[in-house]
Amino acid sequence: MNSKSFLLKYLNDFSDLIKPRLDDVDSLLEVAELCKKVRENQNKILIFGNGGSAAMASHFSVDITKNARIRCLNFNEADLITCFANDYGFDRWVEKAVEFYGNDGDLLILISSSGNSKNMLNAVDVARKKNFMSVITLSGFNKNNPLKKMGNLNLWVNNKSYNFVENTHQIWLLSIVDLIIGSREYSV
Repeated sequence: MNSKSFLLKYLNDFSDLIKPRLDDVDSLLEVAELCKKVRENQNKILIFGNGGSAAMASHFSVDITKNARIRCLNFNEADLITCFANDYGFDRWVEKAVEFYGNDGDLLILISSSGNSKNMLNAVDVARKKNFMSVITLSGFNKNNPLKKMGNLNLWVNNKSYNFVENTHQIWLLSIVDLIIGSREYSV
């Protein structure tokens, strides 16, 4: 397959993947309502991801804080990650961040393309113990992945390509911000 054919197929396949499905739209509406409830209750969102998903968590966190006026924390500081990973193990660093920074009524969003990231899975139990409002998961790959089974609300992408899954997650997360703001065009 030549480069042009590859890109045409790639972009058409991605386009098919992000076409609105009623279940996805309903889930996005639920997430937006939970985020608004966080703001009303003066709580916060904690959001985590690994690699590209961590970058996505940062983007969402900045936009929802600044533009939608909902406090949101992402934990991508190398010193915090390496401190918690060194002291508790990489599989437990997210759990420890939730333990140290989370409060009753907060909202936890976990992003894992595969749904198998142990550090994300371990965070769910501590969020439940701390009486978080809800746990939202974003995943892909296998429909019955472990993270999807643990969330209260799960946004799942039916694809096994990291870039397709991550790009879909990014579109979904930023559409939630725009939905809460009530516009897709606004001044900063």
